[in-house]
This record gives sequence, structure tokens and C-alpha cells, in this order.
Amino acid sequence: MLSILVNYAAGLAIGRFRESTGQVANEGNDRITRPAREKICLILALVFDFGMLLFFKYINFFIDNLNHLTGLQIGAVALTLPLGISFYTFQIVSYVVDVYRGKVKAERSVLTLGTYLCMFPQLIAGPIVVYSDVETARHERKITLSSIAEGVSVFILGLGSKVLIANNVGALWTEMSEAGFENLSMPMAWLTMLSFSLQIYFDFNGYSLMAIGLGKMLGFTFPQNFNHPYMSKSITEFWRRWHMTLSGWFREYVYIPLGGNRKGAGRTYVNLLIVWALTGFWHGADWNFVLWGLFFFVILAIEKRFLSGFLEKHPVIASVYAKLLIAFSWMIFAITDLKQIGVFFTRLFSFTGGTDALYYLRNYGVIMLIGCVLSTPVLAGAYHKFRMRVPGIVVSMLIFFASVAYLADAGYNPFLYFRF
Repeated sequence: MLSILVNYAAGLAIGRFRESTGQVANEGNDRITRPAREKICLILALVFDFGMLLFFKYINFFIDNLNHLTGLQIGAVALTLPLGISFYTFQIVSYVVDVYRGKVKAERSVLTLGTYLCMFPQLIAGPIVVYSDVETARHERKITLSSIAEGVSVFILGLGSKVLIANNVGALWTEMSEAGFENLSMPMAWLTMLSFSLQIYFDFNGYSLMAIGLGKMLGFTFPQNFNHPYMSKSITEFWRRWHMTLSGWFREYVYIPLGGNRKGAGRTYVNLLIVWALTGFWHGADWNFVLWGLFFFVILAIEKRFLSGFLEKHPVIASVYAKLLIAFSWMIFAITDLKQIGVFFTRLFSFTGGTDALYYLRNYGVIMLIGCVLSTPVLAGAYHKFRMRVPGIVVSMLIFFASVAYLADAGYNPFLYFRF
């Protein structure tokens, strides 16, 4: 409610100053120019937005690190993380910044702005929908039988991705991480890494597809969030395919305002460092997320400086290279204990054998194989061709009833985005 009201007021103030014909206010000693007033409104809104995010999401992280560095014993603050705060903060920031830039007009209805920020299909797990994406549809949109049918189809595909694939392969990762990594054989460590790589993709992509499908049913067109990212042949390409709305947000509202690549090579790398440190930190209040962001910065900087030409000329090597680095990055992302990250990577290259991997392959091999196939575009073309025909409808119904049966029977249904 506060985010809605503060940014609503800031947007109106910016809009009114812009519409005002006077360039200088001459009341008493007040001589702030109109553009300066607009900037002050923007800054106040941003301080509030990011202040709320920092307080609720990161205050205990800062307290823990301060205690560790100084020996103090400041108690943790008992807080409940507001649902979806990482996503809706970025969305409302896009609104007030775009009003300041003149890209969109200030919204005069607090209800309309509020329903944008509280749009339930994508509130808690994305995709990140900037205001300009849905500005027109907020006021007028058409809901047709065909759009509802298409939305239902997309929603069911997302539901199946999350429930039938992500949950099943994720059970292996959960079992291994709870047991500890010290005794993993080398084959088992690689199998564990594959399980989380598949889980996070089908989980996150599943939520995004469900949001896009719900949006279609309500007359909205939400942006695509994933485009077969595991088919990438570089990490640069991966971030053009993975969580596309997040990388687009950072590009539009952080990287470009910092100067992008327009101010020389040195400044470009500094800008990339800032963007990727913030990207990692946005994902969670632990050092492993910062390390995860910096890992991508280093790889992207190397690709930009040295590797891009080589990878373009050797697509097979590039594909293997990208898949390995992506999988390694997920281990940094998933394991919050930095010591355990080191333990896991030593197990990956321990050159120890064991029959444990064969046992788990018997239980998880089929679903992992299905996940690997479905993470490629091999079947996507055929599905989209027949999605609204009888074969596609039959497949959708089977996925839907199988998903409902799983949810009714299974006790394992993790929510990976509780940190957000």
C-alpha cells in the first residue's frame, strides 16, 4: 500500500511539474528549477522503494556481517518478508523512472496503478512486467474465447513444468543437499548438479508460463521470460535467453544509465561489475549470491574481451563450455554455505567411483532424460503447431490431470522463491 501511494504521489508530482509552464519557482527563497523538482521527486521515490527492499530483505544480513566484523552482538530484527517485494519493487521503479523520462504519462488513478503493482499472476515469481508493457491494456483490453483458450494452454504447460518435472528432479537435489556433500562420489556429484539445473529451469520457467497464461486469460500480454536458455553457446547468449525480463530491467534501468558501453572499455567493465554485483545481491541476502553475480561478471568480461570470436567459430566446444559453466553457476547459487560450495566442487573432480549414482539413475533417470529433451526446442515446434487442435488439447488435458493428481498425492512441492 505504501509503495503504491508513495510512487503514485511521486508520479503525479513529476507529471505536474512537467506540465507546468513556469521554469523557475519564485516563492520566497525557493529557486529550484522545474527539472530539479522532478529529479527530487524521482530520488525520493527511489530512496523509499529501495529503502523498503533493503530494510525488509537485507537488514539482518547487514546486522550479521556487522556483528562478525566488529564483535558486536546486535540482535536480529524479527521481520516477515513482504510477498514478492523483489519483483514489485523493480516494477514500481520502472513506472516512476519512465514517468520521469517522459516515456509514459503519470497515472491519475491510484486504483489503476495499484492493480498494476498487485497484478497477481506474476507478483511472486515474475516475469518482471514494466509499466509500459501493460499501460494500454490497463485501461482497455479485449478478452476473447481464443485468448482464454490460449491462456489455459500456456498455464497448463507451466503447471506441468513445475509439478511434473521440476518437483520430481528437485527431490534428488533436496535429498543430497540435506545429507551433505562430503561423501558424494564423482558421478553422484554430477548427477546432483544436473538435477538442480533441471529443477530451477523447469520451476522458474513453469511459474513464468503460468503467469503468462493467466495474463492471457485476463487480456494481458506479458513478456516472454525464457527462450531455451540451455541451448546457449556462450554465457552472453545465456543471459539473453534466461530470465529475460530481469536482464532487460538491469540493462534499461542500471547499465544504460551508468553509461553502458559508451564511455570506453574501462568504464564498460566497471558498469558490468556494478550490474552483476547488484544482480547477484538482488537474488538473496547471502554472500553466495554476490559470488554468483561476480562469477558471471568475470565470465562475461572474459567473453567480451577474448572468447567471443573463438566461441562463434567452434559451436560444439561453445555448447559444452556454456552448459558446464551454467551448471557450475547453479551450485554457487544453490549452496548458501561458502565452505560447502568448496566441498561440492572437490567432489565434482574427486575421481571417485560408486554405485550410488546407478541407484539414483534408476529412480530419476527417466524424468531427467525427459527434462533434458524438453529443455531443447526439439518438441516445441510440434507442440505449438498442434496446441489448439485435438492432439494438443488431449496432451494438455493429460498434463493437467496428471499435475492435479501429483499435487493431491505428493508431499514435496518446494517454493524456490521464498527469498524474494
